[in-house]
Amino acid sequence: MAGNSQRRNRRTSNKKGATAGSGGQRRRGLEGKGPTPPAEDRKKHKKNRIATARAKQAANRRPAPRRGGVKGTSEMVVGRNPVFEALRDGVPATTLYVQQYIDNDERVREALQLAGARGNINLMEAPRPELDRMTNGLNHQGLVLQVPPYQYAEPQDLTAAAYDNGEDPLIVALDGVTDPRNLGAIVRSVSAFGGHGVVVPERRAAGMTAGAWKSSAGTAARTPVSRVTNLTRALEAYKKEGISIVGLAADGEHTVEDLEALGGPVVIVIGSEGKGLGRLVGETCDYRVRISMPGGAESLNAGVAAGIVMYEVARRRA
Repeated sequence: MAGNSQRRNRRTSNKKGATAGSGGQRRRGLEGKGPTPPAEDRKKHKKNRIATARAKQAANRRPAPRRGGVKGTSEMVVGRNPVFEALRDGVPATTLYVQQYIDNDERVREALQLAGARGNINLMEAPRPELDRMTNGLNHQGLVLQVPPYQYAEPQDLTAAAYDNGEDPLIVALDGVTDPRNLGAIVRSVSAFGGHGVVVPERRAAGMTAGAWKSSAGTAARTPVSRVTNLTRALEAYKKEGISIVGLAADGEHTVEDLEALGGPVVIVIGSEGKGLGRLVGETCDYRVRISMPGGAESLNAGVAAGIVMYEVARRRA
């Protein structure tokens, strides 16, 4: 019996590892780490990024409420067909001037009906010499439509609207796009794909004229356009907010379909069809992307290029 007891003791003493309890480690491990924090408090989450950007904007926002950006200049649309088309397409207008003793043809009657239906356009009769003076001798054909100055937004208004909606900013900036019809088409694409606005420079660029309004097919009424003195400086300010600046270039290092940055906060910069991006603007971009064109075309119209990239961004965000 004594020998058996000694053999059992020797087997017990040869066991490896601690024989004491776990010290409560297992129990604490099973307790978990508490409830998952809300998305706004989790780093790298989209809602956290938006909340942080919104807080920064609120801290930097001027105490007095903004009344919008600079105003454009008033514009005159002249001629029976142009006036009719502007009224039909919803171009804002304040006054329709009609020549005294005008031949009351179909176009004149239709223009008067459209202006009267709006209810907020003044109808003024004027002698031909007065209309000649107002239009600097242009062939007005007895009809002149006055378009009010466009109220441009501030660049910060575009990002503020995005953050207020809990969205990553999606903005298009134009560098050297001088055709108002291209600007209107781009405004239309930005509106269609959930963008937050367009930025244009003051010089050597199209503004929100009657032609741009017509090309936008009414979307300019709900998609803001900001006009800036220095486009490079405006892009740098967006970069400080954590927004990626992506420039379209035929020789870009990335393709639109491969660039992951398009899934986050982004400003897409589009240059003119002939010259592309300016040097300083191109150097400001974080990425330069190209649109794959198997057909071999050298370049795309600025409005078409904007639509392609906006679609890709919307697809990623869906």
